[in-house]
Amino acid sequence: MTKKRIIHILRIVMPLVALCCLIIFPPWVLVWAWIAPLPATVQQQLNDAAGHGLDGIIVYVDEAGKPPAFYAAGWKNRENKVPADPKALFKIASISKLYVAVAVTRLACNKRLSLDESLAQYFPELVGRIAFAEKITLRMMLQHRSGIPNLTDNPAFPWADPPKSSREALAYALDQPALFDPGTDYAYSNTNYLLLAEIIDQVVGYNHQQFIKEEILIPLGLKNTFASLHEVNPDDVMSGYFVGWQPDIKSNNHGSMIATAEDVGLFLRALNDGSLLSEAEQEMYSSVYVYEHTGLVPGYQSIAKYHKDIDTVIIQFVNTSGGDMWTLSEIVYKRIVKILKRRREA
Repeated sequence: MTKKRIIHILRIVMPLVALCCLIIFPPWVLVWAWIAPLPATVQQQLNDAAGHGLDGIIVYVDEAGKPPAFYAAGWKNRENKVPADPKALFKIASISKLYVAVAVTRLACNKRLSLDESLAQYFPELVGRIAFAEKITLRMMLQHRSGIPNLTDNPAFPWADPPKSSREALAYALDQPALFDPGTDYAYSNTNYLLLAEIIDQVVGYNHQQFIKEEILIPLGLKNTFASLHEVNPDDVMSGYFVGWQPDIKSNNHGSMIATAEDVGLFLRALNDGSLLSEAEQEMYSSVYVYEHTGLVPGYQSIAKYHKDIDTVIIQFVNTSGGDMWTLSEIVYKRIVKILKRRREA
């Protein structure tokens, strides 16, 4: 049999093999979560989600013209059988990028920095260690168009024993080739926002988290948002679990901001309705970053979105990660949106 004939046969057979695998070994939990009849209420949906393998889930819903609604199912702490608390603190991970983007926008509008300044202007020591440091601008970093490698994509990144400082974390992105020439493409990179946070520190002369507190949290009355796990009572934080690993991993400090679903919801509403930023700030912010976000660190995944068509903010926290849990979380979130839309149309 010729090589050409073998390739032809493989092109026919392999898709059939893949289809058979999907039929014989499907992710049944995901299939059922997706095709199951839509419950009448958000709470019923959360109860179902807990039954599908999510250890705990919290949902905050802010529908315009209605009091906010709080929902929870499953466990805040699985070992001690502590029920999920809708007002528990949670590691919000990359949702924190929204706060950093707002802070940079405010500084830019106040002429304390320029979005067209380069990374090298703030960190000349990174020239030669981050490719194109002289060409990468703050705007590119905000938009994930810098080409700087994502430090958490480094195979050596120690998830089980996270870096103790920004500089220690940054080491996992240094001395690597650029993903692309600055400004020519898009690639999500946590390194961008780590560096932007350090730039805020330089510009204001103190920690960026304090600046975020002064410029965002205090004006919005957000008293349940914190810089890190070190600032809170651990008992107030929802436990975190990873598929295939039994112990609670809440104590692993990945530097994530900590907040309640309500605080994130209030922030997101203000960001979207224009009450947080001035008109000039809003215009600039719209040109550089998004108005919604997700978050993921081991044991914690979150979704924060504003749905303009129903004028509703929906925040979802899930304290299980790994395996198919992210896909399951997205399925649950979309079903919650459908429930709210159906209720609105009734």
